[in-house]
This record gives sequence, C-alpha cells and structure tokens, in this order.
Amino acid sequence: MVAAAKKIIISGYYGFRNSGDEAVLQSILNALAKQSQASGITLEPVVLSIDPEWTTATYGVESVHRMKLGEVRQAISSSAGLISGGGSLLQDVTGSKTIPYYLAIIKLAQWMGKPTFIYAQGIGPVNRKLFHPLIKSVFRKCAYVSVRDEQSRQLLQTMGLGKDKIELVPDPVMGLALPEDSRTDSLEAVKEQAQRPDEDISELQLQPRIVGISVRFWEQSRSELDAIAEGLLKASAAMPLHLRFLPFHHSADNDASHYMMQKLGTGVEERGGSISICEDALHPLQMLREVGQCDALIGMRLHSLIYAAGRRVPLMGISYDPKIDQFLERIQCRPVGSTAALDGDAVAAGLLQLLDSGEKWKLEREPQIAALVKEAEAPARHIAEYFRRKG
Repeated sequence: MVAAAKKIIISGYYGFRNSGDEAVLQSILNALAKQSQASGITLEPVVLSIDPEWTTATYGVESVHRMKLGEVRQAISSSAGLISGGGSLLQDVTGSKTIPYYLAIIKLAQWMGKPTFIYAQGIGPVNRKLFHPLIKSVFRKCAYVSVRDEQSRQLLQTMGLGKDKIELVPDPVMGLALPEDSRTDSLEAVKEQAQRPDEDISELQLQPRIVGISVRFWEQSRSELDAIAEGLLKASAAMPLHLRFLPFHHSADNDASHYMMQKLGTGVEERGGSISICEDALHPLQMLREVGQCDALIGMRLHSLIYAAGRRVPLMGISYDPKIDQFLERIQCRPVGSTAALDGDAVAAGLLQLLDSGEKWKLEREPQIAALVKEAEAPARHIAEYFRRKG
C-alpha cells in the first residue's frame, strides 16, 4: 500500500529573485525529493513566496503568497508540517520586522499542532535582546533544529537552547548540482587535473582567464568597489582577463556591477582582456553554471562563494558580514579584506595567486568541500525519516 502524500510548507525569503535564496530553495526541494524517495514516502512542498506565480512556474511546486495571512493559515492547516529556512532569516540587521515575521509563521504552525523544522539557518546578528527569549521559546518546540555554522549554534546556546538540540550542517546550497552532473568532483579527479602536463597549462594561459565577480553595494562611499576595481586593473596588467560580472540579487547587484564596470573603463580591454555581465540568470542552476565556467571568483555575496566552492572554482571572499568569514573558515580560507578596509594591491595579488595555482587550491581544499557537499542533505534526511517513522 502506497502512503498518501504529505504536504510540507517551506518558509523563507523566496520569490524575491535573489539568486542565493532561490538556490537555497532549489537545494531544499532537491534534497527533500531525494531523501523522501529513499525513505519510501512522498512529500509535496508548498512554498511561501512573495511571487507565488513565479515560484510555481520556476520550480513546478505549489506556492502561496507569504503576506496573505488567510492563504498562509489555510496552507499550514492542510499540511503535515513546516520547514523554516534556510538562509539568514532570524537577524535584525535588515529591520525589526524580519524576526517577528518568521517566528510568527513557525508559531502559527505549532499552534495548529504541526511539527516544525529549522533547516540549516544562519542565526544572527540579533542585536535586540528582546528577541532572544522569543527565539528560544519557538525553537524549543521545534521537532528539529539545524544551523549552518558554529557561530549560529553558539548564539542559540547563549539564548538558552541546549547544544544537544542543535545540529550543525552545511549550507544547503553546497549540495546543489547541475542536471548534467553524473557525480561531483572527487579527490581523484582533482588530483588528475592537477597533474596535467605543463604544456597544456601554458597553452591555456594564452587565453584570457575568466574571473567571476559578485559584488553588492555596502559602504556608502563605495570604497570597497573602488578597491576591487583597482585590483582588477592591476591584475589585468599581468595577464589578459575576462571579467564576468554575476549579479546575485536583481536589480541591486546589477547596479553595483555597472558601477564597477564604469570604474574599470577601457583599462581591461587595452590590456587584451574583456568585460561582460550576466543579467539574465534568474534560475539558480543558470547562475551555478555561470560560476562553474570561471577560472576564479571574487565574491561578496555568500552564495557566490558557496557556488564556487561547490563547482571547485578557486575563490576569494570579501567580508561584510560574519557569515562570509564563517563559511570561508570551513573551507580553510580567509577573506582578502573587509569592505571597511580593502586594499587594491591585496586584491590583485590574491587573484593572480589563485589563477597561478588554482589546481593546488582545489587539491588542498577538496576534503573539506567534499565533506560539506555530502552532509548538505542531512536536514532533508532527518525530516524524511521523521515522517517515515510517523507513518
């Protein structure tokens, strides 16, 4: 006898055309499908989205408007449970209403007697202390809590949540793969790539190297973008580069990218290179493919760095938020600088080092990256097993 399908609500920052958050959703959907099939059950996702029509068209799943309380209440009422995450949902840097919204959605499900699951969230910063007991109260009643970094786990512990209640897992996007992938890169494959004959490598170096660039506005002075532009010009003087701008959050990142393109002027072309921008990659798999074609990536957006790591593209992160430092630490990297203090010479030197010894970079970090990829589906596996046990 085949068990009836169970609807499960997914709450997050979805439908806003932010490539990183959309990649989180795609990763969760993929993982739930795979793990529920392995457990012999059927989970039917219902996504809370700011643009449910677009979300349904993009992912082929049911979706309801996240701000229409009646629709949200009805969806939760007819579901088997609710997932909150992933991403940085519980933080108050972007405003004081963010945390109350996401907690209210979880609490509504709990009031209805539905099991709730925290899926690989990045918690914090939470500067308003009044939110601490609220988060603790809601999380204590969750069936499962997982966070994507150690700092998030420590923050929840300071709020009074027991360590044994919190599972540390990778960001879901670490498990995102392209449809044509028959397997993720293995350590053996990386070693084989690193041992290519020197003549092959020198032949490749005659072509402009592709550098992916993910930037956003942060400092009011734009000093961080000016420093990156300075570094790119200096690096392009050493070798021809194709600078490929990859906006992750439309349309704000498009504007930041065009700002930098104006700063670069004709300097890159005069040195035998070129500049382009990818403005139409709204689906996460499109952007993942774009990142995979790069020889190196400079990223401010967290998920640009996660995409690069997952595709084994040597990367250089620029810190503007603790989540950047926390992810880089997990793959044995350090930011080239922060947005508050970024040096163009350091950007140039770091980029040239990545392009010169990219295969070594991959080889050294493959064990850490492969482990993160393998564990990225842990929350979905736990959720599927929960419903399998419940029948």
